[in-house]
Amino acid sequence: MVGKKVIGVISIAILISLVGCSSKEGKKEKINIGVCQLIQHDALDKAYEGFKDKLLEKGYENSKNIDIDYKNAQGDFQTAQTINKQFTDSKKDLIFAVATPAAQAAYNCTKDIPIVFTAVTDPVSAKIAKSFKSSGNNVTGVSDMVPIDKQLDLLKSLVKNVKSIGFIYNTSEANSVVQLNNFKDAASKNNIDVVEIGITNVNEIDQNLKSAINKIDALYTPTDNTVASSYSLVGKICNDKKIPVLGAEEAMINAGGLVTLGIDYYELGKEAGNKAIEIIEGKKPSEIEITTLDNLKIKINEKVAKELNIEVPKEIREKAEFINGGEK
Repeated sequence: MVGKKVIGVISIAILISLVGCSSKEGKKEKINIGVCQLIQHDALDKAYEGFKDKLLEKGYENSKNIDIDYKNAQGDFQTAQTINKQFTDSKKDLIFAVATPAAQAAYNCTKDIPIVFTAVTDPVSAKIAKSFKSSGNNVTGVSDMVPIDKQLDLLKSLVKNVKSIGFIYNTSEANSVVQLNNFKDAASKNNIDVVEIGITNVNEIDQNLKSAINKIDALYTPTDNTVASSYSLVGKICNDKKIPVLGAEEAMINAGGLVTLGIDYYELGKEAGNKAIEIIEGKKPSEIEITTLDNLKIKINEKVAKELNIEVPKEIREKAEFINGGEK
């Protein structure tokens, strides 16, 4: 027969064991983050790198206290939907969406799991947020919106007598349609005609751009993911015809564009990382304001400027960064 004292000791041991198990289950050993990047190109790659580096900087290291499941949708919205459905079904703790269609796909799939986006120009027009101040839902992030009127002023100071500018974009990207409308408004104020060069996939860029190239004095490339994946082709076509390219971001200038007044996508990703950390540490996405970056940079391709016989004014040269040579 077992004594009361022995039974008491056994009972306490069982209780301690249960409490121990409960506390282990209550605290997650790892935060599971699903990353859906729409397509691979320089700007989005930098944004993802910035996101990871900011997490690491704050002590969140992949495979240690966080687990990042990265997937690339290869430019296909339906694939992005499938990826985010997988993230939702596996109950990720947070989804990081890189580019507008990726963010839209994530929001289509879950209204519960926190979503942090980057490289989304206008989340309100994309219908994933009620306002920049507060999404009013499970979404927050960092917009890559840039002031098109200032970009246009920069181009005019470099390229004289611009009468028509081509605008190449994917007609199905909400992000790009917003930029087109803003660009039209800015161009109208400057008595500049806008020639729309719409595409639905990368295979249409060659033919559609070449068909419009003789109708334009310059080309504008927005932060469009389809166009960005073929910047080298866009640059070659324009350089062959001596058409200057105003890029919304730096990667176009590296690929043969003339100038940009844009943001650093690596820094954009780091800012998104800050918002993810706020969520991991207890905030709701609706409590975190959607922001933009203020530190715009002028970058000029000096080689292209020389080929186009463009003299960079001193006041711009003093502020600009140059690639392919160039002295201030």
